[in-house]
Amino acid sequence: MVSRKIAVVAALALGAAACGGGGSSSTSGGSSGAPASSAAAAKPLQGTKIEIAAKWTGDEQKSFQKVLDAFMAKTGATVTYASTGEDTGAYLGPRIQGGNPPDVAVLPQPGLVQQYADQGALKPLSDAVQTQIDQNYTPYWKELGSASGKVYGVLVKAAHKSLIWYRQGAFDDAGASPATSWDDLMSKTAQTLSDSGTAPFALCAASGWTLTDLFENVYLSSAGPENYDKLSKHEIPWTDPSVTTALQKIQMLFGKKEMMLGGSSGALQTDFPTCVTQVYGQKKAAMVIEADFVASSAVQSGAKVGEDAKIMPFPKAGDTDPVILGGDVAVAMKDNPGAMALLEFLASKEGGEVWAKNPGYLSPNRNVSPDNYPDELTKQLAQTIIQAGESVRYDMSDLAPSAFGGTDGKGEWKDLQDFLRNPTDIKGAQQALESDAAKAFNK
Repeated sequence: MVSRKIAVVAALALGAAACGGGGSSSTSGGSSGAPASSAAAAKPLQGTKIEIAAKWTGDEQKSFQKVLDAFMAKTGATVTYASTGEDTGAYLGPRIQGGNPPDVAVLPQPGLVQQYADQGALKPLSDAVQTQIDQNYTPYWKELGSASGKVYGVLVKAAHKSLIWYRQGAFDDAGASPATSWDDLMSKTAQTLSDSGTAPFALCAASGWTLTDLFENVYLSSAGPENYDKLSKHEIPWTDPSVTTALQKIQMLFGKKEMMLGGSSGALQTDFPTCVTQVYGQKKAAMVIEADFVASSAVQSGAKVGEDAKIMPFPKAGDTDPVILGGDVAVAMKDNPGAMALLEFLASKEGGEVWAKNPGYLSPNRNVSPDNYPDELTKQLAQTIIQAGESVRYDMSDLAPSAFGGTDGKGEWKDLQDFLRNPTDIKGAQQALESDAAKAFNK
């Protein structure tokens, strides 16, 4: 996904800066005979002020600031960062209504691209930005940042949601091994752990979004990318046989209370990140199914990532190796050369590699080499994204209307919690999911 494109003049200037060397271009009026305007050409946005708003604070903000610093050093622009807090809509809404939005905003969900585009609050990306998107992203990501045939957003930061974290000590004690298929995970790895007296999984089912992540991985693997796209748009119903197959796979976990710490009732009373604490702090369970951001909670529980806390790719439940990403989409709210230049940089290999050298970042840009990442775990995660190629998909619940895919106690969150309570009723779960989806999608 990408944001608008730079004006042609600015694009040419920025390209010249990228190709130009150091020496003479930074010297004004030297013996080389370079025109006095060469210094300005080297800094095409000198004097330009740009404001970008995003939700990041703390270490995430510090990491992103290094990207902005690199952009400012390259272009001469001055970029001001504003934190939206967790409720991006609450921050941006009044500014949009007041006619004073930031030049660039980073949205936590692709669904907001469509929402703000419908309001006329976004500017289509320039050709230069779209060129970077075409070079560095699969067509799926471009489509995800588009609305009504126009490209508005670029995915600039990803969360890898196709992981199972495990405690090495529990695996060693039980003689268990990581699995490559869902069937082996349930019948061999989890069963071996259960037989040894350790609960295989700590589920964070009180946080309904963790169950949507589980479903999405199983569904993408068992139904394939094409059906995943159709279901995410409600082009096929939740009563479809492909959903039945996925729920039957999940039933292998939900239907055996000994597979979950505290059984289904315990899981439904455990939120995120408490489930991580149960695995690594309390050592009551062996595995937790969630994204790369589990790492911070594992560390807070006293585990060392890569030693005590390890990961396995989400095992195949069908023909597709599932790789699902969450992430943040950058958009332009003002149509000016500065906004487009910043978006071009964020979409580029260069910008991604600056960011990748800092902890806590994962790039969806396929041309950002894993060698740029500061640790082996992040390199491994980046490699799985590249290897998945065209099969990578975005978190389905974040693509749906929030009434269905993003509201506590409603829609998909509640329906999957109810399925955990009664995993024998697959048909009832499908009917509830379809009823709620139809209402949210106005069908």
